[in-house]
Amino acid sequence: MPVNTSEASPAPSLFSPVSLGKIELANRIVMAPLTRVRAGSSGIPGDLMVEYYRQRASVGMIITEGTYPDHASQGYVGEPGIATDEQAAGWQRVFEAVHAEGGRIVLQIMHAGRGTHPDINGGRRILAPSAIAIDNKTFTEKGEQPYPVPEAMTTAEIRAALEDFVAAARRAVDAGADGVEIHGANGYLLQEFLSPAANQRTDEYGGSPHNRARFVVEVVTAVAQAVGADRVGLRISPEVDLGDVFETDRDDVLATYGTLLDQLRPLGLAYLSVLHAEPGGDLVQELRRRFDGKLIVNNGPFGGQTTREQALQQIEAGHADAVVVGRALIANPDLVERWQGGHPENEPRPELFYGPGAEGYTDYPVLEAA
Repeated sequence: MPVNTSEASPAPSLFSPVSLGKIELANRIVMAPLTRVRAGSSGIPGDLMVEYYRQRASVGMIITEGTYPDHASQGYVGEPGIATDEQAAGWQRVFEAVHAEGGRIVLQIMHAGRGTHPDINGGRRILAPSAIAIDNKTFTEKGEQPYPVPEAMTTAEIRAALEDFVAAARRAVDAGADGVEIHGANGYLLQEFLSPAANQRTDEYGGSPHNRARFVVEVVTAVAQAVGADRVGLRISPEVDLGDVFETDRDDVLATYGTLLDQLRPLGLAYLSVLHAEPGGDLVQELRRRFDGKLIVNNGPFGGQTTREQALQQIEAGHADAVVVGRALIANPDLVERWQGGHPENEPRPELFYGPGAEGYTDYPVLEAA
């Protein structure tokens, strides 16, 4: 007698479990990687960061803020690192606090590439695919300053950066992270290699879409081999103009990201995270097909703060396996409970997003105290 599959396998909801590789999520709300610059000059997560992440452990999975794999790749004053054993020990306390609340957490590894300054990274060299500066300013310990012209990386320096990603991933997993996310988006180093505007190399890492995708393929493959592909996610942001990446030719975008995902598909990664204005649109869904794995989506700054209705719609329409949420989770550590019960939400305070203290960080009220 045929099985009634509609009864046996109910349609997924925002609040139903899902597995991303080895990572078991209790629901499909994922905390976005949100730079909050509370790690001080040492880059070591302290008590404040432990509490911040612990408060938000009821989401299906937390993706940490971007974390630098070596000191030269630090992109922000106060950004945490995973470049030393001391930094890893700080993250271990974060992971333990989240796990004690029943949560899941992956660490995002972010190399800023040309998106930094010597007054941020301790006077170290600025490296990128090509010697092309971002036409903008960044905030340093000495105030706002123009981005410097980076040095074009040698093949040996490209290899060294890959090894930094691998070492960072090992430190994170050894410290207790459920996995790692490789940051290939938002105009940082990996997307700089993907973008024809930022990458004007003429060697095997530049020129054709296949060559521009080569470094990202190598990094993700090496990290997957080091810690297990089922603990590794990749974040991409095709067509998102951050940091002067300028991916304006849809055919080139599809060729570049298509060949990237064609090569990564056999690895069996835990997930692909895509930041795009149209998560349900043709480009993102074609990349999902090419990846052939779990997709999590984030419409980022494009449609304002992600609402409960938007998140529900993405899952119910089948556009993704989970939804990445940012600002709503900054202001509502108990967002899952609020969305499940249809409760009112706290309003975020953007003027306090970046700063050293607890205000606007760990002091948002939960329902019982609201």
